[in-house]
Amino acid sequence: MSDHAFVPDDFAVPSHLATPRFRLEPLGPQHNAADHAAWTGSIEHIRATPGFRDRGWPPVDGMTLEANLADLERHADDFARRRGFTYTVLDPATGDVIGCVYIYPSRRDDHDATVSSWVRADRAELDLPVYEAVTAWLAAHWPFASVTYHPR
Repeated sequence: MSDHAFVPDDFAVPSHLATPRFRLEPLGPQHNAADHAAWTGSIEHIRATPGFRDRGWPPVDGMTLEANLADLERHADDFARRRGFTYTVLDPATGDVIGCVYIYPSRRDDHDATVSSWVRADRAELDLPVYEAVTAWLAAHWPFASVTYHPR
């Protein structure tokens, strides 16, 4: 990944996406414990999710809370530098972390961005609604001409 922003300097990066069933906000260190619990309890489910099947994440053996914090800090730094945008997926009623959405530059020349998302195993019914809402949000509010996002 290069050090330059992959969205225009004058683009106002959306701070959230809200639906009746979930909301997105930028992922950061404040989500560490809840994010860690969300994915460590759903490793097999996430690894079976389109876009994660051959990526090696999440690690089968998990990772420490400290290592997860470092990962969240990296995502927050990418967001601040406009190099990639990771959002946590939250339950609007409880604030529980139920997943993540990653928006990063594509490694392919024919796409601007690569998007992936996961939800906890116990909230699997939200996988398609998250995919559909994020797809529409990207088309309506982001400056990408072409996006790769594994269909559901």
